[in-house]
Amino acid sequence: MVRNYSETAVRPVPATPHLDLDAATYEVVLALCVGFSIPGLVPPLLHSEGAPPGQLVDRAKNAGALHTDGRPSPELRAAVLRDADVHQLRRLQRALVDAYCAESLPLGTLARQLAADGFVDERLARVLDDKGTALLGSDPGDALELLELAVGAGADALCTAPRRAEAALGTGDLDAASRILDTYFGHQPPDAGLALPDFARAVRVSCALWAHRGMMSRAADVQRWAAGLRPPGTDPLGAVALLAAGDAVGAQSLVEGGAPAPSPSLHDVGHMLLAEGALLSLSPEPHGALPMLIRASDTVNATRTAVPAPDMPAGFAATVALLGGSAQTALSVIQAALVSGQGGHVARTRLCLLGGWAAMLLDQPALARTFIAEAAVHDQKPIPRDELLLQALEVGLARRAGDAAALVHAWQGAREALLHVSVDLLTVLPLTELVVAAARLRDLEGLKPHLEEAWLLLSKLGNPPLWSVPVQWSAVQAGLLLERPDYLAPHAAAIVRQARIYPLAATFAVAGKAWVSVLAGRFTVDAVEAAAVGLGAAGFGWEGARLAGHASARAADRKDMTRLLSCARDLRPARERVPEPAGPRRETPDEHARTVARSDGAGGVRAASRDDARPPGGPALSGREREIAQLVLRGRTYREISEEIFISPRTVEHHVARIRRRLGAGSRSELLARLRLSLDPAAGGSTTPGGAPIRTPNGSSRNP
Repeated sequence: MVRNYSETAVRPVPATPHLDLDAATYEVVLALCVGFSIPGLVPPLLHSEGAPPGQLVDRAKNAGALHTDGRPSPELRAAVLRDADVHQLRRLQRALVDAYCAESLPLGTLARQLAADGFVDERLARVLDDKGTALLGSDPGDALELLELAVGAGADALCTAPRRAEAALGTGDLDAASRILDTYFGHQPPDAGLALPDFARAVRVSCALWAHRGMMSRAADVQRWAAGLRPPGTDPLGAVALLAAGDAVGAQSLVEGGAPAPSPSLHDVGHMLLAEGALLSLSPEPHGALPMLIRASDTVNATRTAVPAPDMPAGFAATVALLGGSAQTALSVIQAALVSGQGGHVARTRLCLLGGWAAMLLDQPALARTFIAEAAVHDQKPIPRDELLLQALEVGLARRAGDAAALVHAWQGAREALLHVSVDLLTVLPLTELVVAAARLRDLEGLKPHLEEAWLLLSKLGNPPLWSVPVQWSAVQAGLLLERPDYLAPHAAAIVRQARIYPLAATFAVAGKAWVSVLAGRFTVDAVEAAAVGLGAAGFGWEGARLAGHASARAADRKDMTRLLSCARDLRPARERVPEPAGPRRETPDEHARTVARSDGAGGVRAASRDDARPPGGPALSGREREIAQLVLRGRTYREISEEIFISPRTVEHHVARIRRRLGAGSRSELLARLRLSLDPAAGGSTTPGGAPIRTPNGSSRNP
């Protein structure tokens, strides 16, 4: 239906400086720029002097103001709207909204356009508010834009503030979200019996913000403050913040009655399962925690939307699994969460880094690097908590690769990241790696204040074995590296005490005893082999292999050495490497995990055999020779190489002699020069055995 809308109050219409048009033609052009269509929704023309709208459109076309389809160009539209008389512009905009409402047409796209043009109307504000709120869990960037436009169109800034802060947080802009909430909480009435609009959402966002900043104690403070108001503004997710900050009593009371009963919605049920599973992880026998946390993650995955949280169910479940030695389970949980988009954009980085941590423990450094690359796809700097996890992961990969330069670089990054966060329960995982690295680099004093915070936190929680034993085991390893019995003894004693009720502690106690005997040179092969196999069975195969390999280098009898080397090889089979795709597109962790599931139930992708590897244009080195050549280029001694790949030093010597003969090298310097050229003729540098360079954090090409 075609309608005319007119008004009696008029103002003179000025001629536009951009077009040589009469007033009637200009008015039609302005109406079309506003959003009217002819024929269709015909604007209320005040200067037409009886001329049909179609005739005026033809005049505008002949004057070059409109395209042949009757539409203005974007450039012309912007210029006309900028220079139009504001009263005439607002009259036409209001008439257009009236026309849409009279015809029951959806205002969606028009509302965004008119609000962006500065038109204020409560009908537009309501539509934009509703659309922005609907997009919070799936597209926070668009949601934030719509909600800001709604405020510009007349929506109440205070009422929309919690949703705008949630959207800003969802995009990863912590500072913008914090500024919005600062203004919002500044309006809190002094009477504790009153609360601001949408208060529970604001508390949830504020709690998540502090957690992402790495200050979980502040997140817990927000929950305690909100709990003191009437009505309280807490929810089950607040229990996670309280628990992570060391307040188990507060978390328990909130779960048992402080928070409203959960609705049947997937999000509410998933969050309650997360809170209950987190509390269960503190028990002396925490075996039921991981299944409950996985169910929480599965439930939230089904929503396909994100809500602010101190930590996502998948992140908490993966952390518990990694600390308990279930790296493969952690990888599966992370994979499912990434596919479903759990937590949205702001949580994806953390989930990818936890996936990389699981890959590291599974001795798949190439997959770990793929996860790290996926975590860094976005151009934003990681939030403080994620930055610490990233640097600790880099430390772990460098330590396991024996790359001293990369280890020093990563350790410096980790030291810097630690300054920006406070220690909480979720910091335990990176600390388990940093303690050992600090001892290796003789910088344990630099970690001392953070460790003291961790011991105090764990003590407040009753030293739960799932969380405390991994840190104590790392401290034991640090004491062994430093050869400091005084440092080692209290942590070893704590592990022994926990061994009575926690199986992993018993495994670590046996392994610690074996390490002491190996370093003292008074060990039995049976004891070392049993300890190494125990570590492997508990999910720490790399550490078990290191124990067996270290003992083999100190074995007096060749038969014992061979037996221990065989044990090490069984615990740590040849590491699988995922080559870079040939095309420009990088395989994502989601796709890689599906490949893993198809190709190898144990979680490894069977790479092409390295035994027939040939450097382009170079001599035909076997896969083992190439591997040894890489280690030689890194400056490793024969003994260090033997411990890395679990063969005897004499065998390494034979391999190096054979490589030298094949390359025709007469000296060590000549051998190194020819190895660099033959292993990477294009770059003159080293690559992985599969030929793909691995990048260190500073961008240089290094071995994994």
